[in-house]
Amino acid sequence: MSRPVFTVAVLLALTGASPTQAAEFTVTRVTVPEMKAVFGQVESTRVVPARARIGGSVREIVVNEGDPVKEGQVIAIIGDDKLTLERRAAKAKVDALTSQLKNARLDLDRALQLLERGVATQARVDQARTQFDVITNQIAAAEAEQAVVEQRAHEGEVLAPADGRILKVQVLLGSVVLSGDEIASVASGKYYLRLSLPERHAAGIKRDTLVRVVRRGVTVPEDGVVPQGQTGRIVKVYPEISGGRVIADVEVEGIGDFFVNERTLVWIPVAQRTAMFVPPQAVETIHGIDYVRVVSAGHVVTVAVILGEQMETPKGARIEVLSGLKEGDRLVVPD
Repeated sequence: MSRPVFTVAVLLALTGASPTQAAEFTVTRVTVPEMKAVFGQVESTRVVPARARIGGSVREIVVNEGDPVKEGQVIAIIGDDKLTLERRAAKAKVDALTSQLKNARLDLDRALQLLERGVATQARVDQARTQFDVITNQIAAAEAEQAVVEQRAHEGEVLAPADGRILKVQVLLGSVVLSGDEIASVASGKYYLRLSLPERHAAGIKRDTLVRVVRRGVTVPEDGVVPQGQTGRIVKVYPEISGGRVIADVEVEGIGDFFVNERTLVWIPVAQRTAMFVPPQAVETIHGIDYVRVVSAGHVVTVAVILGEQMETPKGARIEVLSGLKEGDRLVVPD
């Protein structure tokens, strides 16, 4: 069957378009990346443990997994009954020495008065002054010991070591822990995606290659069309292949709301191919069949085509033509 042929004037009359409302588009072959869907796993560049500074039992857990925390924020409280006794003993010692200091001050004042009257000797005054100084120094030492006990009690608060999110709480309420035990782990670094690709794609994976990260819940479409999503960039390709897989890291903005170790779909370019693309306005669908209008020898020929995927380019939306056209064909494109 021969192709139907129309003149440009007749075609534009049938479509209701004037010659000034149509333009020509020359079909050319362009190189496009061949995209492959893989799963990337969300990782954190740094995971810092929050550790206990004293031994004791866990009295309170303030945070849960997934909670955001700031550096220095209290995430758990550890108590030790011995610290309560030590605080009481330190306070009692300070109180006792304070009472002794009052008596030593009275003895020193009395010795000075008796010395002025000529009743006491200088040796008695020196002895009273020495006793007063000794007790004063003992009070300073006791207060320092009391401050140490108070500091140890204060160190029962487990603090977040950095800004981030709680990955896992390692203990339960009432657990007995020792100094240095890990209470929780905090993901404090920037999030990134780690890809594990088949070995056959190792040569096609390059640093600074752009990839597309789709939103949560999106699966691989049956038509093979790459879904919309965020743009990421491959920042590192590891030089070692392990178990037939090559590892690459992808940097993506705005994935802080993902969970660490969560998997999401990523489209990456693994090869290149040539294809022909036309503007979507050049395609007309009639009874389920796609047509384009080709200018040939001053006439317009309607040609049935088979279309592929549609993509965004710097020049606007383009749709791939799998068959029906050849390079150099001129199409009528309504504005």
